[in-house]
Amino acid sequence: MSRYLSPTLQDLVPYTPGDIPRRRSVLKLNTNENPYPPPTPVIEAVRRVADRLQLYPDPNCLKLRQAAAEYYELEPDQIMAGNGSDENLFFALRAFCDAGRPLARPDVTYGCYGVWCGLMHIPQHIIPLEKDFTLDPTRYYDLNETIVIANPNAPTGLALPPEAIGEIAARNPDGVVIVDEAYVDFGARSCVPLIRDHENLLVVQTFSKSRQMAGARLGFAMGNKELIADLERVRNSLNPYNVNQMTQAAGIASLQCEGYFRETCRQVIETREWAAQELVRRGFVVTDSRANFLFARTPKMLSRVLFRELRQRAVLVRYFDEPRTEHWLRITVGTKEQMEILLQRLDKILKEA
Repeated sequence: MSRYLSPTLQDLVPYTPGDIPRRRSVLKLNTNENPYPPPTPVIEAVRRVADRLQLYPDPNCLKLRQAAAEYYELEPDQIMAGNGSDENLFFALRAFCDAGRPLARPDVTYGCYGVWCGLMHIPQHIIPLEKDFTLDPTRYYDLNETIVIANPNAPTGLALPPEAIGEIAARNPDGVVIVDEAYVDFGARSCVPLIRDHENLLVVQTFSKSRQMAGARLGFAMGNKELIADLERVRNSLNPYNVNQMTQAAGIASLQCEGYFRETCRQVIETREWAAQELVRRGFVVTDSRANFLFARTPKMLSRVLFRELRQRAVLVRYFDEPRTEHWLRITVGTKEQMEILLQRLDKILKEA
């Protein structure tokens, strides 16, 4: 670091994204991307606006928010569009946390929450998951702090029913409850219908996973209009043109491709269940994932060693070198053909070991 960096940031540990390989021959199962391409109407929508890039995009994303409101059965002023769900989550922490209002979160969850707290000097109330990685909702009752829960959780893939999160919101009337639903379309139930019952509930979703748009960066924050107005105040103070023209057009088109969306989610779920069974058959322990990844470990080899062995064989998975996750690997669900390659290389590694 340079001598000019603010002393308040010298201890900041940035988030580490999954590796992006330069060789196409690498099997990339480390960043939870969708293995299927976007539907044709999404690609065509992007092409139609590509000749207008000299113009700023609509800063209010009005047409996109109207399309999303119709899809989610909300009003446009209950929705804010963001540059991926990460931006919406960051804005939410900036809006609803400060030195006097900490962020309550699980100890094993999406790593960016802790990084953003460090960046913005937000104190954290870290609540351990249970030994089996489940989340006990009662530990979040009566905190009246800002709460964030990834549901399904990352990297475990486990999910709570919406009723449990609704009860957390009800038991914390003076704090905002943020639900990060990045993976909800792969087998969990969304909390969006609960927005009308809980004024302190904010639901964040992304188009990166289930809608094949990780490269376009689009997400929505949804809640009552007062919460969304708070987020808009932050957004317009930092990045008013945050969603580009091509992404806005792609998002509208994606919301109209319901059949393709449902079918590709079904295929991912089907492949996930098959791959989980195959891993269990090989002696792995696998959590009951409701996401587009598997969280797995084997007693036959240390996970950090298995991670390196797979990498040497051109297979990328994710390893988190932390006390509670050091024995586990997170494996993105690809196509069945990709998962077969993974299993073949696992078999070879374990046989040699």
